This record gives sequence, structure tokens and C-alpha cells, in this order.
Amino acid sequence: MSKLESWYEEKQSAWLYRALADCEPDAKIAELFRALAAAAEFQAGKWRPESTASASPRFEPSTRARITIALARALGPRRVRHMLAAMKVRGLSAYDTQRSLAGHLMPTSVADVGARHKGYGGGNLRAAVFGINDGLVSNTSLIMGVAGAAASAQTVLTTGVAGLLAGALSMAAGEYVSMRSQREMFEYQIGLERDELHEYPEEEAEELALIYQARGMDLEEARRVSRELVKHEAAALDALAREELGLNPDDLGSPWGAAISSFVAFAIGALVPLAPFLFGLTLGRAVSIAAIVAALALFGVGALLSLFTGRSALRGGLRMVLIGGGAGIATWLIGSALGAAIN
Repeated sequence: MSKLESWYEEKQSAWLYRALADCEPDAKIAELFRALAAAAEFQAGKWRPESTASASPRFEPSTRARITIALARALGPRRVRHMLAAMKVRGLSAYDTQRSLAGHLMPTSVADVGARHKGYGGGNLRAAVFGINDGLVSNTSLIMGVAGAAASAQTVLTTGVAGLLAGALSMAAGEYVSMRSQREMFEYQIGLERDELHEYPEEEAEELALIYQARGMDLEEARRVSRELVKHEAAALDALAREELGLNPDDLGSPWGAAISSFVAFAIGALVPLAPFLFGLTLGRAVSIAAIVAALALFGVGALLSLFTGRSALRGGLRMVLIGGGAGIATWLIGSALGAAIN
């Protein structure tokens, strides 16, 4: 990497940190981002090209950085952590834990327990993008396969609608069953912990204190926190579920919410290649437009996914076009062969 490239990366890091500090509601984390911005600016000064020692080259943040910050401002930095990680933003562990004075990832009060474990759904946006991609690739392949068999435009439309509904309902049902089963398991386990907390509060507090001690916390301090914790049932159950059972209640969203989100995301993707057939076009024209629209959508999805991977948006888009296009061509050829055999 050249000095100019290193200078640009540090300048962009400083810009990202300042923008995150401006939209971060937590004052401590915002101060951390400001400190990181100052450090990045210092590093940028060291990498500044010698030929422009009196004035640095003009800096403009990349499109990826602008999109990432726009989403951070709209949704909150915590909800776009995967994208921030792809941009090599440091300090994101502050969203997971709060360090004690001893430097260990432990709570120091009852209030810390909830704050330390609170989830922010950072993967929701990425899951929605993948759901759209699934609907797009699967229904494009289905439509191309049926069209390859020389079916009428009306038949392709009927098949595409059936594919959209079948795929979206299948995705929704799968998400519901998965989330419901996970939640039932959690509810059973937490029910046992609730009973034990009512019957043996001191023993539960001691167990929790020993876990904290094993992670480096002073035993007496751990006992103080644990004894205070068991006086608050909701916080105590949350801590016991995580520390003793290894369960994360914040990862157990609503089964209905997951099912509906999955259905909508898949349906949006599946509707893209189907749309040209809704306007009464001839089979050939509808197929051509569907292929073009699907290719553009695949490129857009691939480019969007690059926000989470840190890779080139162009390469990500082209790769998705090759994958989805390859699937569509394969089903077209299979459909053509079957159509010829039947006819």
C-alpha cells in the first residue's frame, strides 16, 4: 500500500469515527470514537505524501463509507455493526461489554447486567438482504425453466406466482418453527432457573459469584454484585440464563415477526423476475425483460452485500450475477430439453 493510500485510509477512518460519535447516543462510546478519530488523524499526518507536505491532498469519503454512515444515522450505529466491522472500524466491542476497573468483562452493578447483554439486532438488515436474494434467484430460475419449455406467458405467470407463494410460505414456516422451538426451549430452561431462584436464592447468588470470580473478578465484589442481583428477579434470571445456561434471550425474537419478515423479504425478491409477465407481454419479450431486470437486481444485491463483507462492490455484484445467471441459464436449458422431449 502506498503512502497516499495509507493516508486516505486513515483520513477515512477519522471521518467515520467522527460521524459515528455524532450519532452515537451513548456518551462514553461517543467519546471513544472521538479519541479514535484523533488517533487516526495523527496517523494520517504521518502518512501524508512528502510532495504535498504543506497541504494534504483533497479527501472525500468513499461511497461505501457514506452509505454506511447514512444507515448508522438512520438505524443507529449498533444496528449496522457488521457493516462497520467491514469498514475496519475499531472499538465495536464496547457495544457488547463494559470493562471493570480490573479490566475484566464483568458487571459491577445490577444495572450493568441488562446494559451489558442488551441486543440490538445487528444482523436484521443482512438477513433481509439474503432473504431477498433467495427469492430473486429461486424464482428467476423457476421462471426461466418453465419459459425454456416453451410454455405460454400465462403459464409462466401462474407458475411464478405459485413459486413466489410456495417459497415465501416455506421460508416463513421454517423461520416460525425454528424461532418457536428455540423460544420454547429457553422458556423451559428459564422456568427451572426461576424455581431454583425462588427456593435457593443464596445458592444461586453464590454460583453466579463463582462464575464471575473464575473470569477474574474479586470474589467479595462478585458476591456483593450477585447478592444484590438476586433481589431483582428479571435481572437475575437474565444473568443466570446467560452465565449458567449459555442462553441469550436477546437473540430470541418474535416467531411471528421472523416469519413475516422472511415472507416479505423472499416475496420482494421473487417478484422482480415475475413483474414483466404481469403486463401481458409476449413470452419472448417478457422473458428478455425478466432476465435483464433480474441481472440488475442480482448485481444490486451483490453490491449491497459487499457492505457487510468489505469486498469490492463491483466484484460482489458481478459474482452474484454470475451465480444467479448461471442458475437461470441452467434451468432454461433443462426446461428446453424437457420441453423438446415432451413435444
